[in-house]
Amino acid sequence: MSDPSRYTVGWICAIATEFVVAKVMLDEAHDGPEHVATNDNNSYALGRVGKHNVTIAVLPDGEYGTSSAAAVARDMLHSFPNIRIGLMVGIGGGAPNKKNDIRLGDVVVSSPQGGKGGVFQYDFGGTIQEQRFQTTGFLDQPPIVLRTAVNNVKTAHEIDGAQLENIIDHALAKNPRLRKKYQRQDADSDRLYYPDIVHPVGVVDCTGHCDYEQSNWVPRPARGECDDNPAVHYGLIASANQLMGDAKVRDRLAEDKGILCFEMEAAGLMNHFPCLVIRGICDYADSHTNKAWQGYAAMTAAAYAKQLLAKIAPNRLEAEKKISDAVASVDAKVEAVNTLITDVNTSVQKSNLRQQNKEIQYWLRPPDPWTNYHKALGQRHPSSGSWLLQHKCFLSWKAGESSCLWLHGVSGCGKTVLSSTVIEALSISGNDQAVLRFYFDFSDETKQKLEDMIRSLISQLGLLRDDCQKLLDALFFSCGHGYRQPSYGELRNLLLTMLENAGEVWIVIDALDESTSRRGESSESVLAWLQELLGTKEMVIHIVATSRPERDIQNAMERMGGSVRGLCIQAENIQQDIRSYIRSRLETDLELKRWQAQKKVQDEIETSVLREVDGMWV
Repeated sequence: MSDPSRYTVGWICAIATEFVVAKVMLDEAHDGPEHVATNDNNSYALGRVGKHNVTIAVLPDGEYGTSSAAAVARDMLHSFPNIRIGLMVGIGGGAPNKKNDIRLGDVVVSSPQGGKGGVFQYDFGGTIQEQRFQTTGFLDQPPIVLRTAVNNVKTAHEIDGAQLENIIDHALAKNPRLRKKYQRQDADSDRLYYPDIVHPVGVVDCTGHCDYEQSNWVPRPARGECDDNPAVHYGLIASANQLMGDAKVRDRLAEDKGILCFEMEAAGLMNHFPCLVIRGICDYADSHTNKAWQGYAAMTAAAYAKQLLAKIAPNRLEAEKKISDAVASVDAKVEAVNTLITDVNTSVQKSNLRQQNKEIQYWLRPPDPWTNYHKALGQRHPSSGSWLLQHKCFLSWKAGESSCLWLHGVSGCGKTVLSSTVIEALSISGNDQAVLRFYFDFSDETKQKLEDMIRSLISQLGLLRDDCQKLLDALFFSCGHGYRQPSYGELRNLLLTMLENAGEVWIVIDALDESTSRRGESSESVLAWLQELLGTKEMVIHIVATSRPERDIQNAMERMGGSVRGLCIQAENIQQDIRSYIRSRLETDLELKRWQAQKKVQDEIETSVLREVDGMWV
């Protein structure tokens, strides 16, 4: 049995005819491999061509195309880890034109064009004349050692002629039983039909059908004594998963891309098995298939491969990087590039999204509640409002379902500070993802109407939840990408939809009495809106609203019935906060340092201040 590590050349065939020819080109046949990789399904023929040990594999019977070829190459590299170069050798369909006199039996070798690889990949919609196709690009070039050897063969052919027939005659002399199928066919059977002549469906060959008039095929002069016959052509090979059988598409691709040959396997190899593609021409990639020439076309391709290997020194091949290592390196680079592209695309998308969000915020123009919130927090003593957070009315509201807690008290009792205290407590307790806020404000005309609050709440929900942001995006796009302002009805409906999607939501509304749209039964009344919100069963809404005890607000709260809990801010509650504030100042304020050791004086200051403020923050 043969040691797989000794083999440096991988030769892949697509069909049994090509496999037979590859084996007869061996100068010496070897036993099968001692072992192969687990799950390797390939069948191998091993041997020597010239001074190189070659492993030959063929696709499974009946399987064609790029994916099958890729699987064979992958398994070969797993079982023969020291392979340095690859060859894809077999038959293909020629694309002759005025520039390239390609005939049956000729050889086409993949050759880079204009700095691009020698294999052009495309997808074809079918095998019927005039089907559409889609190009997918050029694949990587073969290793430089193969391209250098190709130049050496070109030079030898120009001086001495191709001499492929000599190699074929020698192979057939050693294997005479192959002569009938694999020898050169009669030149009269090599006919290139005009593109408009389509082979009849269901008819086996052209005899008596396509060839009944000589005007159906292109007249071509016989090759002369000094012409190579078969000839070798260098250029682009087109590869796809489906057979090319359309002469018009063939000619269009040949004209536009400079393609010389069509086949079905190479595209699956070039990124996994960098190789040279060698194709013997057995037909013209049209509807007139010609199996009679397949054996000889496979022979000419294999003969060229044998000549090529003779031009590569063994030590030059040993110095070449292993294909498995090269592929791994390429894969790593491709992965790095793909990661970079993904990162760049993500950054661009995020940048575009940020820009779009800026445009939407500018269009929506929501009042900013954070200035009021932070101002109130700055005025708040750390322990202020703790009485409220421990009050049974607050705890009952917090634990219940949709309801409103109405905190009311006279001006100066600290309602705004209490609002910010509640917001902070809700956020700390883990509800920050759905805690909304709005401060009505007499001193700011952008914070006085119900629509102002709705715009602000929409903006906050969009920032908190992606699904809500998408709803806002949709309204923005429906308004001509911000060309027109949304109507009040559109804003109102958007907020209701957002709240229904958002699950449990906490809303803190400060200073209802400073809203200019609180009165009346209209849809623009903030009090009527609150009543509607609390009566919507599809939502779970917890609302804290603060105000002075104005009659219209009190009446509205009473109409809402059991869904509203009222809590009057009493002077004694505020006295607790004021007392805590006074004690903190007496203990820490440097200006009051002289009294810190005199407990009696501190008590007198505390009593005097509490008596003067009488439950009001002044």
